[in-house]
Amino acid sequence: MLDDKLRMSNMKLRFMWFLPLICSLSGFEQAPPSREYQLKAVFLFNFMQFVEWPGTVLEEQNTPITLGVLGEDPFGDILEETVSNELINGHPVVIKRFANVAEIDQCHLLFIAASEKERLPQTLDALKGRNTLTVGDLKDFAQSGGMIAFKMVQNKIKVQINLDMAREADLSISPKLLRLSQIVNTKRS
Repeated sequence: MLDDKLRMSNMKLRFMWFLPLICSLSGFEQAPPSREYQLKAVFLFNFMQFVEWPGTVLEEQNTPITLGVLGEDPFGDILEETVSNELINGHPVVIKRFANVAEIDQCHLLFIAASEKERLPQTLDALKGRNTLTVGDLKDFAQSGGMIAFKMVQNKIKVQINLDMAREADLSISPKLLRLSQIVNTKRS
């Protein structure tokens, strides 16, 4: 009886040792997001607190604010962890992921992933006329017509804001956020 318990215990230990290997080989284990994207997730949440959308967009108190990711998601579960049980001016926050811009019906803040680099001009054109705050970390994102760009400068995340594009989308960005950002005022042609 004692031998059976020891044998079962050894089998469990071997299985526990093998489990991470099996999961990583089969693709079940997802690498955690980098520290950079953990910080960017917090930035995204804070951006939503410092932007005002037109009253018609968030008329009712229980209307959720949608934080979307377009393309290959670099955040993993960190966005859900960041906004879990949070409210922005009384509105719950929901996360949605989109494979292409045609899937987007309502999105208040859209992070455009690096995988969308080749389609960026078409994506920004498709979002024109919507009240969607566009955020990305692609090179020259703000100069290309995105509204908020992340830039890495000496291992620090810096923020650029294209005020022309934000105003065109009828979004008001708080002076508190503007003071901490580099302003880019270039309109797309």
